[in-house]
Amino acid sequence: MVNDPEDHAVRGLQRGEDGVLRCWWCGDDPEYVRYHDQEWGVPVHDDVRLFEKLCLEGFQAGLSWITILRKRPAFRAAFADFDPAVVAGFGAADVERLLQDAGIVRHRGKIEATIANARAYHDLVAAEGSLDAFVWRFAPQTPPPAPRIIADVPAVTPGSTALSRDLKRRGWRFVGPTTAYAFMQSMGLVDDHLEGCAARSG
Repeated sequence: MVNDPEDHAVRGLQRGEDGVLRCWWCGDDPEYVRYHDQEWGVPVHDDVRLFEKLCLEGFQAGLSWITILRKRPAFRAAFADFDPAVVAGFGAADVERLLQDAGIVRHRGKIEATIANARAYHDLVAAEGSLDAFVWRFAPQTPPPAPRIIADVPAVTPGSTALSRDLKRRGWRFVGPTTAYAFMQSMGLVDDHLEGCAARSG
């Protein structure tokens, strides 16, 4: 039953102190709750924000998203608000600067991948018109049914595998199928809020 608290827990829903039912993963951390309610799963069509999220999902690899979310302001300051034109011009001195920045994840491979992705971004936009037009081609033509339980939420899909493959072919790094699907979830290409979650679009 939808109003059964035990059923909510089994399915992966939790009721916050404000009485709102949400997906299990945001817990009760105010920043995470705000992200869940206002950002995750909301369709995004802005190229810079899409680029930023692909890069931040790459930085998340091996870490939790809340770690990256808390560092996002520092990431934005370090990477010129993820303006691809600026980041594409970063050189060796910038890599060393970023490796000394305690506010971000200091991983040389991920930093260098972000710079490489900014350069690949411009080639992609030249060929496809925009990052927005490109990534949204991989959204399901027919939205899948709302996941009812945690186990219904996939970690990878044929669409994310295809997106990952195409990005890698174009020179992007740290964009594996699981990373690509996390990007699709967060940018609203799919709506994986659980059935009954207040943030679900419908």
